[in-house]
Amino acid sequence: MYFRDYKTFDGIGLAELVLKREVSHGDLLEACFEGMKQEASLNAVISTREKETHQETMVEKGPFLGVPFLLKNSSQSIKGDVLTSGSKLFNEAKAGVTSHYTSRLQQAGFKMAGYTNAPEFGLKNITEPKLHGPTRNPHNQAHSPGGSSGGAAAAVASGIVPIAGASDGGGSIRIPASFTGLVGLKPTRGRTPVGPGAGRQWQGAAIDFVLTRSVRDCARSLDVLQVYQPEAAFHTPLYEHGYEQSLHKKSKKWRIAYSLESPVGTPVSGIAKKAVMKTVSLLEQLGHQVEEATPTIDGIELMKQYYLMNAGEMASLRDRLERGFNRQLHADDFETESWVLAECGKEVRASAYAQSLTAWDQAAAKAIEFHNIYDLYLTPATAQTAPLVGELTPSSEQEQALKEAVLKGTVIDKLDLVYEMFLPSLTYTPFTQLANLTGQPAISLPVMVSEAGLPIGVQAMATKGCEHLLLQLARLLEESELWCGAR
Repeated sequence: MYFRDYKTFDGIGLAELVLKREVSHGDLLEACFEGMKQEASLNAVISTREKETHQETMVEKGPFLGVPFLLKNSSQSIKGDVLTSGSKLFNEAKAGVTSHYTSRLQQAGFKMAGYTNAPEFGLKNITEPKLHGPTRNPHNQAHSPGGSSGGAAAAVASGIVPIAGASDGGGSIRIPASFTGLVGLKPTRGRTPVGPGAGRQWQGAAIDFVLTRSVRDCARSLDVLQVYQPEAAFHTPLYEHGYEQSLHKKSKKWRIAYSLESPVGTPVSGIAKKAVMKTVSLLEQLGHQVEEATPTIDGIELMKQYYLMNAGEMASLRDRLERGFNRQLHADDFETESWVLAECGKEVRASAYAQSLTAWDQAAAKAIEFHNIYDLYLTPATAQTAPLVGELTPSSEQEQALKEAVLKGTVIDKLDLVYEMFLPSLTYTPFTQLANLTGQPAISLPVMVSEAGLPIGVQAMATKGCEHLLLQLARLLEESELWCGAR
């Protein structure tokens, strides 16, 4: 099977070919590795498992039997494989365990072909780690595919794999989905596997899932990955009806809210607003009730609490690394944003951290009140199309200024500095973080392409546990003239 033919299928389509014995899993892997070579300029894949995956035992059955898959270079580990998390500190570090996430995917029949590029510790909405270099957008290589699951997005959008591992702690699935024209679902907190030994990633803000080209691949992947995991810190009831099956059910008429305004007061481009309004128009034509409304949540204050969590988590990570390496770590050991967060986080009081999590819970309560009225909440997925490669990466002069400022400031000054440090990036992507803090499911769907040929998505959110509504909306849009992704 040639790459040109292989990349026209989604994951379910490839699995059906294997099931019918029209191709072997070896044929699919060869096409996948051919694609990696043809699309090498994207820098989407940072390491391959060509020898290992050919030698690994094939499961006898599974919903994605023989389908090539790429894992994200972060928490999605296979024991013995190098997993750098985009950091030079881990340039040769090998994973000590296979993650529960990876194991479930292997049991479903996926063949793990390698690892995709990601920014250091998944902290950015672009993918330009100094260790591995920038990943480029298949729609225009001068632009970024976003992050932190940028390598995964570039790999799926270019056809290297139909489905790739991704994670989302502040939009890191939905942002690259918007920038590359993919289906990007962030499930409900507690829906998908974690660990072992990592039950509350970013206090529950971060989850592992996938990026796909088709809605049915997304739905089947959620059927594979949804789990009740006793050792996890967060749980959500299993959806017993089946997500793939739910795509075929006729939905009721929804009551839908929408907003065009950035929750942090930053500009929103005309094309982002147009993506929402075109979706609103279609839904109104189909008989759904749509009105402009927003939950009563202070977006700027909530983002400050989000960054406080980032700072505390990075300070904790640095402490653990210093114990592991048995030495003090310095600014030169990290990329600038990681080090600034760690420096700020080491001075955050435990009481402030606890109060920050309380703010998340208060926002979640307001979100539930909002969704007691509205089934779905539509916003732009991103405020603009993808930035240029390098646009959001600080220059050496900016890096030095940040380091000097953080050493001089008070705790409050430092937390304000973190907000200002990330503001250029936040201006591109202000809509996604809310769902991470409230624990709700949210999805980015490809409904617009700019005159320059760059995609942009619309985001939909639902109340906790209602991914099936988001997938039904996704299927509706996929079958409409608005759809700008692969069919």
